[in-house]
Amino acid sequence: MIGIIDYGMGNLGSVFKAFDKVGLNPKIVKRKEELKNCDSLCLPGVGAFKDAMENLKNFELLDDILGFIKTGKPFIGICLGYQLLFEKSYEFGEHEGLSIFKGDVRLFPTGVKIPHIGWNQLWIEKKDGVFKDIKDGSFVYFVHSYYVNPKDKNIVATYTDYGIDFASSIEYENIVGLQFHPEKSQEVGLKILSNFKEKYRL
Repeated sequence: MIGIIDYGMGNLGSVFKAFDKVGLNPKIVKRKEELKNCDSLCLPGVGAFKDAMENLKNFELLDDILGFIKTGKPFIGICLGYQLLFEKSYEFGEHEGLSIFKGDVRLFPTGVKIPHIGWNQLWIEKKDGVFKDIKDGSFVYFVHSYYVNPKDKNIVATYTDYGIDFASSIEYENIVGLQFHPEKSQEVGLKILSNFKEKYRL
């Protein structure tokens, strides 16, 4: 069972349906007691970084998310949930994240339309794992104004070009982070989720 954390940030319905379609047996979880019973966890999210961190604190989920990750069980962050894995964001000020990884979240440079909405390509660095059998240059769906800048480039699984080459996903040990929305990325997105299931034997 994969728990999809409901902390008041975004529509969980499409994530639930995509996970269900690939056989991940999803369940919406809200309380910290529920997190412990999951085989894997997903932190989704749409909205502002600061609001997301405040909601996680108010729901008393921060320590339990960090504790879950430390157990080595599979964890996937999607969109804002991916950004929260890093140290801080410069979205409307400077705000601390979960600090699982070193790095920050920055606004796209001038010269590109913000937000970055629509289909864009993945250039794959890690061709096994969740991107197994995904063709280089495949299109996935994005909706975001800020991008992740990881300090350790070795964790980057894919890059995407939008004015700059930004880290559109990471993969490290038990953690996967996706800036794009796999649940909105049709066959490619479902294949990535299916690979997540296969990699971690869920």
